[in-house]
Amino acid sequence: MGLMSRMSAVFKAKASKMLDRAEDPRETLDYSYERQLEMLQKVRRGLADVATSRKRIELQATKLQASAAKLDDQARQALTQGREDLAREALARKATIGTQLGDFQIQHEQLTAEEAKMTEASRRLEAKVEAFRTRKETIKATYTAAEASTKVSEAIGGISEEMGDVGMAMQRAEDKVATMQARSGALDELLASGALEDFSGSGDRIQAELDRTSQAGSVELELARLKGELGAGPASRAIEAPPSGEGQS
Repeated sequence: MGLMSRMSAVFKAKASKMLDRAEDPRETLDYSYERQLEMLQKVRRGLADVATSRKRIELQATKLQASAAKLDDQARQALTQGREDLAREALARKATIGTQLGDFQIQHEQLTAEEAKMTEASRRLEAKVEAFRTRKETIKATYTAAEASTKVSEAIGGISEEMGDVGMAMQRAEDKVATMQARSGALDELLASGALEDFSGSGDRIQAELDRTSQAGSVELELARLKGELGAGPASRAIEAPPSGEGQS
C-alpha cells in the first residue's frame, strides 16, 4: 500500500469515527420510517389508480351492455315492421359492442388481478412498516435510556475524579498544618530551653548584656561603699568619744 493509499485509509477511518459520533440513530430511524411511509403511500396511490381504472371499465361495460340491449330491441322492432335492413344494421352495431365488451372483460380481469396483488402487497408492506415503527420506538427508548445512563456515569466519574483531586488537596493541607504545628512546637521548646532568644520581649540580646554589665558595676560600687563604712566605723567612734575620767571631777 502506497503512502497516498495509507493516508486515504486513515482519513476515511477518522471521518467514519467523526460521523459515528455525530450520528444520532434515533434521527436515522425516524428518517427511515418516514421513507417507508412515503413508499407505502405510493403503493396505496397505485392501488387506488388501479381500482379507479377497473371501476371505469365496469361503468363503460355497463353502458355498452345497455346499448347492446337497446340495439337488440331495435332489431326486433325493425323485423316486425319489415325493415330487415335496419335490423341488420342494429345487429351489426350490437356485434361491434360485443367485441368491445370482450376487450373490456379482458382488461377488467387483468385489472382485478393486479388490484388483488397490489392489495396484498400493500397489506404486507403496511404490516412491515408497523412492525418497523414498533421496533423503532423500542430502540429509540432503549437508546435514550442508555444515553441518559451514560451521562449519569460520566457525571459520577467526573465527581469521583474531582473528589479524588479534592482529597489530595485536603491531604496536602493537612500535611502542611501538621508540619506547621510541629515547627511551632519545636520553636516553643527551643525558646523554653534558652537555645533561642524570644524576640517578642521589650529588648534585644545586646541591650540585655549592657543592662547586666551596668547592674554588675552598680553592685561592685555598692559593695565597696559598704566595705568602706564597715572599715572606718570603729576608728571614728574611738576618736570622737571623750577620754574616760575627763567628764568626772
